[in-house]
Amino acid sequence: MSLDSEQIRSQFTVFRENDPPVYFDSAATAQVPDSVLRATEEYYTQYCGNVHRGVHGVTERATQGYEDARTTVAKFIGAESSQEIVFTRNCTEAINLVARSWASQNLQQGDTIVLSILEHHSNIVPWQQLRAEKGIELQWIDCDDHGELQLDQLKTYLASGSVKLVSITGLSNVLGVRPDLPSIIGKAHDAGAKVLVDAAQLVAHHSVDVAALDCDFLTFSGHKLYGPTGIGVLYAKREILKDMHPFMGGGMMIGSVSQDGFTSADPPARFEAGTPPIAQAIGLAAAIEWVSQFGWEDIEEYERVILQRACSELCSIEGVHILGPEPGPGPERGSGCFCFTIDDVHPHDLTDILGQRGIALRAGHHCAQPLHKRLGLPATTRVSVGLYNTEEEIVKLKEAILEAISILK
Repeated sequence: MSLDSEQIRSQFTVFRENDPPVYFDSAATAQVPDSVLRATEEYYTQYCGNVHRGVHGVTERATQGYEDARTTVAKFIGAESSQEIVFTRNCTEAINLVARSWASQNLQQGDTIVLSILEHHSNIVPWQQLRAEKGIELQWIDCDDHGELQLDQLKTYLASGSVKLVSITGLSNVLGVRPDLPSIIGKAHDAGAKVLVDAAQLVAHHSVDVAALDCDFLTFSGHKLYGPTGIGVLYAKREILKDMHPFMGGGMMIGSVSQDGFTSADPPARFEAGTPPIAQAIGLAAAIEWVSQFGWEDIEEYERVILQRACSELCSIEGVHILGPEPGPGPERGSGCFCFTIDDVHPHDLTDILGQRGIALRAGHHCAQPLHKRLGLPATTRVSVGLYNTEEEIVKLKEAILEAISILK
């Protein structure tokens, strides 16, 4: 099927308003379809209760909705069991969970974690904290000027025998680059290292199958997948989760508690201390169901056309420089977003003027300062797309950029 942009936009209240935004900031947070709003509203208005903590009808229904959401997530990413899915507040917390539990438990001074220069700060800072605490080493895979990773460096690092984890993005939030995950994961496993995939951007634009990838950990957030804020996901292989210590202590994560100590519950409850994000998990399941009405090939093709049109229109403006690869099929091509600069125009000034005209773009380092340093740029402007964007909006974007340039220059 081909995607009908008008039909898609009709499912979002924000785009049915009289003066809808031209929204090219989905890499930060995607807009939310009405079906997700209805699902969360239904929880709050019809069966708002805590989970796993009672036998009355309200809590039983809430528990069912919450655990059904776990099953929906597991199916969406190809996990073998819903027990391999841990709900967190966001992708950042999911990565920190791995750092504070599995890595802290299993790594020691002299062990190495490999990152790529493409990483978001969420997949950098937790490992730097662990380095300060345990004396581990961090090694970086560099990229060329178009964002393609230099995987020969990974081969060199792995040959040392000290690498215990490769933690890597599935899709850059700056360049739209997709690293060759199957190759990276295969090489890492051959060297005895685990692999974490930060799929915060990836899950909204491409099919994810953790069983096929054979990754050990995978993380993402709901709010970049047309879902609510306040919900994230950690996938981890069952045998790994079973050996991991709890991330936080409190209610729900215990088997038993005495004055002398406690025992932990089985995963995933072991990692979900306190009242979990019940409404958000239910909303995430609704978002997944919404996305799943479309085929991935149709999603990829639709967004590729939008991005290529955007690149083409912006490249026709004097002084505009597009970063990264051209949008297109294949893991080496760009998807989801791209960044650009304009000669003698600061990204913040540009996006301020565009924002005043109802056009939403993102400016700055996009929580990827090491990558911007590698590119020799303090800041860039990002165009990121969702299924609700149209080619007509690209035309409006170009016109607004030309107007902004005339003001700023």
